[in-house]
Amino acid sequence: MAQFEEVSKKSELHPKPVGMVQQYGTAGFRTHADHLDHVMFRMGLLAALRSRNTKATIGVMVTASHNPEEDNGVKLIDPMGEMLTPVWEVYATRLVNAEQDHLLTVLEDVIEKESIDLTQEAHVFVGKDTRSSSARLSEAVLDGVTALRGHSKDYGLVTTPQLHYMVCCCNTRGEYGQASVEGYYRKLLQAFAELTKHVPNRTDDQKCLLVDGANGIGALKLREMVPRLQGELLVSLFCDGTSGKLNHQCGADFVKVQQKSPKGIDMKAGDRCCSFDGDGDRIVYYYSDAEGHFHLLDGDKIATLISTFLKELLTQAGLDLKMAVVQTAYANGSSTRYLQDTMKLIVKCTKTGVKHLHHVAQEFDIGVYFEANGHGTVLFSKVLEEKIRRLCKDSDGERRRVATLLKNSVDLINQTVGDAISDMLLIEAILAIRGMTVQQWDAIYTDLPNRQLKVKVSDRRVIETTDAERKTVSPAGLQEAIDGLVEKHRQGRSFVRPSGTEDVVRVYAEAETQESADALAHEVSLVVYRLAGGVGGEPKPL
Repeated sequence: MAQFEEVSKKSELHPKPVGMVQQYGTAGFRTHADHLDHVMFRMGLLAALRSRNTKATIGVMVTASHNPEEDNGVKLIDPMGEMLTPVWEVYATRLVNAEQDHLLTVLEDVIEKESIDLTQEAHVFVGKDTRSSSARLSEAVLDGVTALRGHSKDYGLVTTPQLHYMVCCCNTRGEYGQASVEGYYRKLLQAFAELTKHVPNRTDDQKCLLVDGANGIGALKLREMVPRLQGELLVSLFCDGTSGKLNHQCGADFVKVQQKSPKGIDMKAGDRCCSFDGDGDRIVYYYSDAEGHFHLLDGDKIATLISTFLKELLTQAGLDLKMAVVQTAYANGSSTRYLQDTMKLIVKCTKTGVKHLHHVAQEFDIGVYFEANGHGTVLFSKVLEEKIRRLCKDSDGERRRVATLLKNSVDLINQTVGDAISDMLLIEAILAIRGMTVQQWDAIYTDLPNRQLKVKVSDRRVIETTDAERKTVSPAGLQEAIDGLVEKHRQGRSFVRPSGTEDVVRVYAEAETQESADALAHEVSLVVYRLAGGVGGEPKPL
């Protein structure tokens, strides 16, 4: 077709290696940066088609999140700032895996299936993280958009949540906020200032927070915000990208998995600390006690703090609305029991991946969702937002004060996706309002000791799961073996699931003691290795 002449011409500049196959995972495509040039070009093409299909602006974020510096990846963002819809994930995979001489055929097939009008304008926002490969790869995305005569706006260096935010702002015509980094800063900073302005005077020690920026884009953007916090929050930024490697021995994923503080952070006993991940969409908190023991406050603890705060405000405001906390199988059993039995909240479990949690959270007036890894946010229904607006306007006294706290909480939360900066500011505001220390927050409930391991396999697809990934259905005998091992450990629980981004099987175990959790994780990993085609030598004993 004549309209595809530019696509053919530009695709020659971004050729696909013959035989290379990639899968759109839980967060897009992700692999070594050297293998992504054709992927980025084709995602530019797909974004232009998706924009025409939705008659809205689409986002493309170049990042590999918590992966090592040498990797990269790409995430597509739908009109309301949410993850790409599943049907289009299939199109993305087909387009990326099409051999060079079949690219136009696949492109035409997507256009036909979705009845896309190529005369419709296409608008795509593009952002990138700080990896050395990101500049080159984002240019490939822009080439793809241009090849299909789309309009693009290059936001340059932004966190993933900032790009999600900008896409939503644009498509809501400013109703959600101004589609710029400055607009993002202004909205969050104003809400934080309003939330904390009536908090009793706090000491500098109470205001001080140590932040590990994972040597990534989150550090860069937080550094821009800090001077504007006007002393309400005193941030000491570590792993800020001036030295040290992206995500290397630092960042939210490192802290969560290794259960220790990042290298390079000057942490003293009792200091309140948090870590972002490489693209700024995850956060975990932690501290060290006087005996030197490390304490992690992960996504479960964050969800508990936020949901209890919001539930109290709802009750005080006299709003009887439906609220739930959405978790995955990785949620610590103690958190689930506390939320259900003590707080009397609805708790839902869904498959791993923010897109799955986001979808379930949308069913409620307030849906708090966090993966244990620290990726999460809160969604508010339009009905709730309207009731809050009315209360702010029509009520007075205590009810008005509570409604205003709710309104500013809504404004501080990035509802499009998990956002380390937004979540951090909300957590800090809640701790200030409640006059809580990080130790008091941690004491709300006690986590069961747990351990995560991974087993390298030749093909992760041999593992199939059900029941929100809590049970395996293949290979045969695996679930029965896991059940038998779990029975040997008090308060034992374990599940396995294939990684969404690499050929590994992830193993999770929890039990009454750390020794027992470690042993269970190792025992299960050995079974996975034997039954699921492990490679690279058996997992070593603990």
